[in-house]
Amino acid sequence: MLDFLQAYGVWGLFLGSFLAATVVPLYSDALYLGVLYAGCNPISCLIAATLGNWLGGLTSYGIGWVGRWEWIERWFHVKREKLERQRSRIDRWGIWLAFFTWLPFVGDLFAIALGFYRISPIKCALLMLLGKFLRFLGWTFLF
Repeated sequence: MLDFLQAYGVWGLFLGSFLAATVVPLYSDALYLGVLYAGCNPISCLIAATLGNWLGGLTSYGIGWVGRWEWIERWFHVKREKLERQRSRIDRWGIWLAFFTWLPFVGDLFAIALGFYRISPIKCALLMLLGKFLRFLGWTFLF
């Protein structure tokens, strides 16, 4: 595994971080720490992981943006009433959910919901970037 991380290094980290921020079940924190352990430059890793994870989060946001009520009802068997109740939760936390899109499991759902309910794209993008950057920065200092 160490050979793989050294061979693909920062580019592999970028791609893995991107995929982890979509609905693909990957854990970017473990990948990030593995690439750091393999000896890659911490600044390059911080930039690659943050940008990859941010762009993946924006992709999830975009998927939510193009989503339709009818699709969710038909494919996921979720009733419109439940989606409207969820909207009240999104409204309560608002734009700040974008900061927490780095959280495992629920972060992807936050990004999709923010897009689906058309919450400010610019503010979401900036708060996503900040949250994801601070997460990887924290891992860098702990490493």
